[in-house]
Parts: sequence; structure tokens; C-alpha cells
Amino acid sequence: MGTTRQLLERLESDATLRRLCGWERQSELPSEATFSRAFAAFSQSQLPERVHKELIEKYESSRLVGHISRDSTEIKVREQAAAKVKKVESAKRKRGRPKKGEKRNKPLKRLERQQSMTLEEMLKELPRICDYGRKINSKGYPEHWVGYKLHLDVADGQIPISCVLSSASLHDSQVAVPLATMSAQRVTSLYDLMDSAYDAQIIKEHSRALGHVPLIDSHTRRGAEKQKFAPHEAQRFRERTTVERVYGRLKEEFGGRMVRVRGAAKVMTSLMFGIIALTADQLLRLVS
Repeated sequence: MGTTRQLLERLESDATLRRLCGWERQSELPSEATFSRAFAAFSQSQLPERVHKELIEKYESSRLVGHISRDSTEIKVREQAAAKVKKVESAKRKRGRPKKGEKRNKPLKRLERQQSMTLEEMLKELPRICDYGRKINSKGYPEHWVGYKLHLDVADGQIPISCVLSSASLHDSQVAVPLATMSAQRVTSLYDLMDSAYDAQIIKEHSRALGHVPLIDSHTRRGAEKQKFAPHEAQRFRERTTVERVYGRLKEEFGGRMVRVRGAAKVMTSLMFGIIALTADQLLRLVS
């Protein structure tokens, strides 16, 4: 059901579903506008994010997680991309080489700033406006979309541990440190599995500081030779497909392809309801 109208029509005809949702009679069903106001309130209070956090801490905090697989996926929305804002430099740089004894302070990059920031500060700094995204698909061709990026940390058993929504244009590496910090607060894990987009020394050092072993596919920069995993590391790195399977289920079974709302807060709420259902489904599978 892609729209609220379809849900209401189903509730009017399906007495079992209606009672499961808490309404005995058709006359008790709220209007479509009431659904929209409730959804806006859920988004403002970040209700689904808090529910998912409690779910993970209750059922996964006592389990030792072998691998955390980290990746992002595109989220296409029916929303106009925000106009690009040109960066205004506070002071013009002097051209040429610095004079003898002159020091020029270079502005720190986001990854460097994150080393001394709290989790709340890191998340607040990440851009969340709707814009244009670009990536290279598995066949080597570029793909473009308008919308956002969803970043996930997924544990063994296809259980989403942490989720962050960002602008589509944000590079994956910029979300690695806050995601790892968030996941470390919720579960105890051993290995961090990431593709070549996360191949940065700061990310590796942060992973080791959390007591993890980073397994990151090397990035061939400027013609450098690609570093290969040891046989036992290559075997573990195959577990990274877990996060791709989670994204597939989220989009095909839990509404990830049918985002109808606008704005980062509402888009995150729509996705998080699907992630909560997916997480509960995977936990039940593990128990059974």
C-alpha cells in the first residue's frame, strides 16, 4: 500500500487488519488528514528512530556480533532538489608559496573534524537536504537520482543496527565515523566490513580505537596497485553482502521504493517504519 488512501480502503474492507490496528468499527477510522498529522508528529519526535534503538538495545546488546557491514543506498523521492549554495570564503587566500616563516592554516576536512566531535555534533553537521546523487553501478555505468542516501550498519543475521539519512551528494566516507560510533554504543562487534569508498586512514584508526578489526576494500588511487586481503580476511569480507540483502528487502518488501513524503525528517520516518518491521522479522527468524 503506497498511499494513506489505499490503507484506509483496506481497513474499511478488512476487519481483521482493522482490529489489529485498534479499531473495531469502520466509523472509528480516522480521516486521511488525521493520518498525515500523526505522521508529522512522529517525524518531529523521531519516534521510529527511538523505537528501533530500544529494539536493538533490548535484543542485540547481549549478543556478540561477528561482523558489522556498512554501506549506503540511493533513496529516490518526488521532491525538487535544492539549489546549490556557493561557498563563500571568509578571507581570500594569498596566491603563490608562503613566505619564509609564514604559516597558512588549512581548514580541516570533515573526517578530521569528526575526530574531536561528539556523536550529536557529527550527526548535526551532516547535510540532509534533497539534492542530486551519482554513483557507479555494478556494470560500471553512472547512475543519477534526486533525493537522499540511507546509510546502514547491519549485523550478522541481516539485522539493521544503526541508520543515518543524508543528502544524496554526500560521500559515503563522511558517515562512517558517526555510524561506527552509534553502533558501538548499541552492540559489541568484532569486524567492520566496508567497500573501497571507506578506504581512509582516519576511518581505519577510529575502527581500531573502538576495539574492532577494519576490513576495507582498497581504493586504487592514481594507479596504485590494489591491495589484496589475506585468505582468511577475504573469507570474512564476503559477509559484506549482508547489507546489500537488507537493502533489497527494504526496497522490495518494506516500502523503500515507495517514499511519497517530502523533507528529510518525513523521509527518514517512512524508511524507519520499514526498518523496524524488517528488524523484527529478522529477530523472529533468528529465534525460530
